[in-house]
Amino acid sequence: MDSFELFRKLGAGAKFDFKRFAQDAARFKVIRSHGVNPSTDHLSAIDYFSSGPTNGAQISSNAENDRLEECEMESADSGVKGKRKLKHVKRDGKISDCNSKDSNADITWTSLLDRKVHSLAADEKETLSLKRLKHLHQEKVNRIRSQHRINVHGSDIPDPVCTFDELQSEYHLNARILQNLKDAGLSSPTPIQMQAMPLMMHGRELLACAPTGSGKTLAFCIPLLAHLQQPANLGFRAVIISPTRELASQTYRELLRLTDGAGFRVHIIDKASLAAKKYGPHSNKKYDILISTPNRLIFLLKQDPPALDLSSVEWLVVDESDKLFEDGKTGFREQLATIFLACSGSKVRRAFFSATCTSDVEQWCRLNLDNLVSVNIGPRNTAVETVEQELLFVGTENGKLLAVREIIKKGFLPPMLVFVQSKERARELFHELVYEGINVDVIHAERTQQQRDNVVNSFRSGKIWVLICTALLARGIDFKGVNLVLNYDFPTSAVEYIHRIGRTGRAGHRGKAITFFTENDKPLLRSIANVIKQAGCPVPDYITGFKKIHSKVKRRLEKKPPKRSTICTTPRFLMKKKGKGSPGDKFKK
Repeated sequence: MDSFELFRKLGAGAKFDFKRFAQDAARFKVIRSHGVNPSTDHLSAIDYFSSGPTNGAQISSNAENDRLEECEMESADSGVKGKRKLKHVKRDGKISDCNSKDSNADITWTSLLDRKVHSLAADEKETLSLKRLKHLHQEKVNRIRSQHRINVHGSDIPDPVCTFDELQSEYHLNARILQNLKDAGLSSPTPIQMQAMPLMMHGRELLACAPTGSGKTLAFCIPLLAHLQQPANLGFRAVIISPTRELASQTYRELLRLTDGAGFRVHIIDKASLAAKKYGPHSNKKYDILISTPNRLIFLLKQDPPALDLSSVEWLVVDESDKLFEDGKTGFREQLATIFLACSGSKVRRAFFSATCTSDVEQWCRLNLDNLVSVNIGPRNTAVETVEQELLFVGTENGKLLAVREIIKKGFLPPMLVFVQSKERARELFHELVYEGINVDVIHAERTQQQRDNVVNSFRSGKIWVLICTALLARGIDFKGVNLVLNYDFPTSAVEYIHRIGRTGRAGHRGKAITFFTENDKPLLRSIANVIKQAGCPVPDYITGFKKIHSKVKRRLEKKPPKRSTICTTPRFLMKKKGKGSPGDKFKK
């Protein structure tokens, strides 16, 4: 076998770098010289390096293509440092200097690869190089993320999904669940769902932060069902932790609707005493997903023997994670640590979701989660842009009550949520508004579970126009069509403000939020005003110019709100004489 035959077999289908191996190309007569007749050249019919029509490129003339390749070879052989002088062959056969000004009209400045891509014929198109395809695909992914304001940090991140159908084709989601999504009127995923779902389906641990009303519940419910695939009598394989019973009930209803006809057993802990018998060590383990608040779960885990076995848990989801990580009496950090230890399985994965993200949660996740991926939709800790936000100066505490009555007098479009900072003030405001001729009620932590459920159901059905509440309802709970959120008492932090006003303007609908402030609220005013300004709502310049308070003072105000004068206009001794006849007293029992 001669050298030409050996080279022909070794070089079949390969691409040749003319600039680097110009001498070898000339030696093996890859490029025909001017004086050689193509018919007598033994290698002229061989397309060693896919430079002919077989690679999809359509070039007007083979001779012109050969001369162009010769021009590239000459530039490679020259060895002159600096700016190389290229020669271009015109159609009349004359050679001109490509760097001269007179030949600008004859120069094709497009790169050879781009020229081939643009001139591909439909019937001769072939796959581009792997590197080029990866580059084009990454550009498409970056464009999708930029369009939906998806910010993601981590390694080996899967591509976002743009349709729910991709979940079935790529991740084998149950067809029944996909049909339930369509029946619910959900045609395409939201930005947080686009990125969080493929991450969880790949078994990645993540910290997700997305605005209120952006569909975070479905973002972790769908991957859980895809991961579990089908029901199994192995005990609880997924646990979802929520800070309030209302939010846990809402997640439970969403999962029931999503798993309709799929066979999954979804449970929520209503009464701990009944749950101890139902999920104890002697149960048949015919359950798959558990939804609960931390305290009820801790009660079952501390039984002797434990009334709940979480050793088979494969996914632990923490909803409203920044609230659950709060320390102190109102926080759940200690309970959360106990639950983490109880989920002792080797396959357990954890996911944290919230509308706001604090530094404590992020730091803990980076230290304790495996190969963490962080997902943010838009800037962190910002309010949704679908809410029209307004700051209203009312002078004193008495001015707040006058302002509320003025809003009612002018007329408003119910339903409306009114936030106050304590249970006592919620009762007081209810007593003042109950005689205004509107359907008003109050909800707080001291009311029984049955009372709270009745109030929430009445508010959802439209029987209650105005609902007075504490921060209890500021976390996650979804009321359809809330038109107005009124911050009667100024929120103690920007995070709390974002969650409060997030009860309106959900799922793309428009809403309005009004926040009362007095002279006593001046220390906290600047941080709230910056959130409002970031959302594109007008804020007076003098407010943003206030001096920034010290971090210690800020933390103290977050844990202990300022004392405020009473809302009641009726003297206290008259309130005591009325006794049981007072409308607000029924909530003190």
